[in-house]
Amino acid sequence: MITNTYEWITRHGQANNVMVAVSSLCPLSPIMRRRLLSESQVDKEYFNSLIEQQKVDDITIGVFYRSRTLTVLVVIWLCLAYFAFSRSPTQPLQYNLYHAFMAVCVIFLLISVMIMPNGPFIRPHPALWRMVFGASLLYFLCLVAVVFLRLDEARAILIWVYPELKHMRHSDILDKEYAVNCSQISFARVYSHMDIFALAHFLGWLIKATLLRHHIIAWTLSINWEITEVAFSHILPNFNECWWDSLILDILVCNGLGIQCGMWLCRWLEMRDYQWDSIRNIPSARGKLKRAFLQFTPRSWTHTRWLHPDSSILRSFLLSQLILVWQLAELNSFFLKHIFIVKPSHILTQLRLLLITCISAPAIRQYYLYVIDPHIKRVGSQLWLFIAIILTELLVCLKLGSEIFENTVFWNLIYWGIWMVFSSFLTVWIGRYLANGHSSKRLPSLSPDNQENINQSSCMNSKKNSKNNNNNLDNKSRQVTISDDVITFDRLSQTSTTHLSSFSPSISSSSMTNISNHVKIE
Repeated sequence: MITNTYEWITRHGQANNVMVAVSSLCPLSPIMRRRLLSESQVDKEYFNSLIEQQKVDDITIGVFYRSRTLTVLVVIWLCLAYFAFSRSPTQPLQYNLYHAFMAVCVIFLLISVMIMPNGPFIRPHPALWRMVFGASLLYFLCLVAVVFLRLDEARAILIWVYPELKHMRHSDILDKEYAVNCSQISFARVYSHMDIFALAHFLGWLIKATLLRHHIIAWTLSINWEITEVAFSHILPNFNECWWDSLILDILVCNGLGIQCGMWLCRWLEMRDYQWDSIRNIPSARGKLKRAFLQFTPRSWTHTRWLHPDSSILRSFLLSQLILVWQLAELNSFFLKHIFIVKPSHILTQLRLLLITCISAPAIRQYYLYVIDPHIKRVGSQLWLFIAIILTELLVCLKLGSEIFENTVFWNLIYWGIWMVFSSFLTVWIGRYLANGHSSKRLPSLSPDNQENINQSSCMNSKKNSKNNNNNLDNKSRQVTISDDVITFDRLSQTSTTHLSSFSPSISSSSMTNISNHVKIE
């Protein structure tokens, strides 16, 4: 695994700069852990290339990556001209407004493909992630408009877009019986609950585990969600479930298998060898088809390490906030369905679920880099927009669902909130404890004598070795632990401090000593 900072330095040719080399190779060391408010030009370029606007380096078919702004402009204008002169002037106002709204949405998405940031992902194509960002921004603006409306007005707009919602009632949301005859347990009854929603639970948690890549966090979210259902079951009828449905079917079977399969998928992706050949260099048609299919898979896969025994208090706090926001995002979906009376199988519910899933992928990646890398001093656009959507959805639920919350048992919410906060910090503590046992087995540190010898030899020979280091690389991969994270540098020299000096001969001996005091070689 190559650290993002090191990969960015080598890619952009900044390794000859002393400050960049030292601060980037030790991004998480205690002496450099402080997160500054201001950004340097190097930090801005690092942020843009890694977080905001990931670039495609290995373009093989250039036609798919060329700018088509003028072509898009001409196509939009021709389509508007066609609809302007081909539509009947006798159409009613409601019909015209509906198609005008759809045209605005389509044009907004097309513009998003051209100007929006694609974020940290480029597969299968950056245009897809720009469109996801545009759709998320459009959804956020719609939520802002709903904040200024009453419930009947907001629902009238939904009925205008989806007329089938006019005759939908709360009883239609309850697609099956909930918490009925829970004492009657049989294999046939348990098996009868293995419906399409059980498969949806399994696939949903498989995706969540793939995004989070952490066993403890995923299991905490799974258990906390069942506790959330119990806390809000008195106002949301579809949260009422039998104990065996929650414990056996949900936590152990659907959620548990989904989490385990997701973690297996992550391990398999970590062990893959990512060597991408140009589709033009593949001779067989079958090979070209396989390469085209693999375009929809990740370009690379980085091992995620949320916690470390020496994780800072800020890092632990930020990780606990991830757990709380995740629960809030899950809860919003059920309240929105109940307030606006929309069935789970309706296209509006499915589109919202698809959008939240798509925007959460780059948002989680940006949040992870923001948490572990002090060089990233602000959140990415996708992460900012995701948080804005979740908080605005909460505001809409609190305002338009006032009648629902009037029947709320106040102490249920108090106990639920206390448990959510406590469990989030407990998860962080358990994760740090388990990471301590894991790192003690995999990352044994050097003895003080050996460490001191390395420091002294590195300081005495730093200038001499900096001239000859490029000719003495041994093509071996060393694993360097710098405070919080495990970083692998390919083609490192025998000692990490000597390799650091090779980036710039002007690094002083005192600087090398400070760096070596925070470096352990496995």
